[in-house]
Amino acid sequence: MQHLVFVYGTLRQGESNHHYLANAQLLGLHETAPNYALYDLGAYPAVISGHQAIFGEVYLVDEVMLQALDQLEDVPVEYRRELIDTPFGQAWIYLYQDASLLDVIISSGDWSQRV
Repeated sequence: MQHLVFVYGTLRQGESNHHYLANAQLLGLHETAPNYALYDLGAYPAVISGHQAIFGEVYLVDEVMLQALDQLEDVPVEYRRELIDTPFGQAWIYLYQDASLLDVIISSGDWSQRV
């Protein structure tokens, strides 16, 4: 089975965990509706509900790759998956579970522009 996944942080091209998507097909770039907030946790980002658009990439992945991503994202403990609309179809986004740990917002909505 194939799945679409929207990635916004370390899984994006040029980032530290992009190798997880080495065999995935990049469908394109996407900016979400302004329904989220992007935070910097240091080594990786967190997205929760909010009023910000998030920039990222949409990939086509298989079941095995999706399970590997779930393991990386510590689903359902640290993150949970939710479906969002993209121009390529509905895609999974990983949402952070514990908003109380968040304090450094990335106002651009783009992890690659965090510095």
